[in-house]
Amino acid sequence: MKRLTLRRAVRRLPKSERASHTPRTTEESQFRIHNSEFRIHTSYRVGIGNDLHRLAAGRKLILGGVHIPFDKGPVGHSDGDALIHAICDALLGAAALGDVGQHFPDTAPAWHDASSLIFLRQVGRLLAAAGYKIVNIDSTVGLEKPKLAPHIPRMVKKIAAVLHLKPSQVSLKAKTGEGLGAIGRGEAVRADAVALIQTIEP
Repeated sequence: MKRLTLRRAVRRLPKSERASHTPRTTEESQFRIHNSEFRIHTSYRVGIGNDLHRLAAGRKLILGGVHIPFDKGPVGHSDGDALIHAICDALLGAAALGDVGQHFPDTAPAWHDASSLIFLRQVGRLLAAAGYKIVNIDSTVGLEKPKLAPHIPRMVKKIAAVLHLKPSQVSLKAKTGEGLGAIGRGEAVRADAVALIQTIEP
């Protein structure tokens, strides 16, 4: 069997051109790219937030702006919506704009029994004024009872609508405490959130 040999054709420069030819590296000859073409104009920032509320009889259980029928609800100056508070803190933290307690203190009469969706709407405005837009939000609620799965789609839609996002930009999961700790004993509700934001292009 004949062995096939592959040869790559190489063009030699004429003798007259060799003296004037300046060798270039691969990067220089084939990949000359101006720095301006790779200049990154967008800045991404991430923030985390969490909130914990004790549950008490006679209080409405409101999470993600949705009233969920139950015999207990979070104790708080406002409506005690732990999920919204966690999301607010994640967004504010990403933009280094403080926290929810700083902007909506529990000593202010104006926020007594107020809907936390008001807080979220204002936080969205603060981010826009600072030159940021929201990329996505991921969140988790820890609650032993009741089951939150049937209510998650409504909660996601409400959060997205207030922040002018698509529902696909808001993720929400629910976990129980497996009978452990304050969450597992049904004494409290906890929420955690992560938010990714980016600078708005001029």
